[in-house]
Amino acid sequence: MNSMPNFKNLVTALFILTCTFIFAQQKEYREAKIDSLTFINTRKQLENVNTSLFEKRLFSKDSIRIPFGFLTPKDNQTGKKFPLIITFHNSTRIGNDNEKQLEPLAKIWLRDEIYANYQCYVVAPQFNKRSSNYVPTNDNHLTSKPSNEVSALLTLIENLQKEYPNIDKNRIYLIGYSMGASTAQNLLSLKPNKFAALVSVAAVPDFSNLKKIENKNIWLIHGDQDDENPYDGSVVFFDKLAKSKNLTFTTVRNLNHNTILSPFLTTDEIPQWLFAKEK
Repeated sequence: MNSMPNFKNLVTALFILTCTFIFAQQKEYREAKIDSLTFINTRKQLENVNTSLFEKRLFSKDSIRIPFGFLTPKDNQTGKKFPLIITFHNSTRIGNDNEKQLEPLAKIWLRDEIYANYQCYVVAPQFNKRSSNYVPTNDNHLTSKPSNEVSALLTLIENLQKEYPNIDKNRIYLIGYSMGASTAQNLLSLKPNKFAALVSVAAVPDFSNLKKIENKNIWLIHGDQDDENPYDGSVVFFDKLAKSKNLTFTTVRNLNHNTILSPFLTTDEIPQWLFAKEK
């Protein structure tokens, strides 16, 4: 595995405001300036990460077929419990080659320092059609609705827990970008008690089960220049969960749909946040 150079010195990310509300809900703003060279180099380095440690598998249920990559912990000792990460791809990775879905949020777990210090199981499913579809709400926003394949993943997770009993049932995490973030929200809404935490980057939100997810550990990340999956959707989602005790909403100023991931791909911020959460 190749070690990635650290681009943090090229990414200017500064907390300029953090508001903590009476219910412990957090809303923060960051300034980020991603120049084109930093963006290209970060993506290039992740594209060059060796993905051979992801075992190629196929999940079947009735007529549903979902290829998925499966990563096991570096030191998978008997008796030690490890978290399970389910990471979801965006719409440009739709297919059935069991390769394209290994996008940046899947590859960060292969970075040398992450693979060594944040050991876990990682599942990266690939969908052959949209896993989430966007429909308008009554108040002129968009909401996401899951495909049938998404609910089938609950069976895949149960199967893996039986196969690997050292998966920590209290630390099953969801993470995704764009359509994948919407899908992660869909799965949390379908089975809130199954998951310990969610990281959602540039999603169209799921408003279907807000009451049941209001105390879940959720980190929303969105760029305020996003006009593909509108930033306002995350604002509305945050406002609807005003009573949440465990919701954080990070707005990154100046970043759009394509650049929003860049500040998070060369640090351990996402793994560190996830690993601190339990059911």
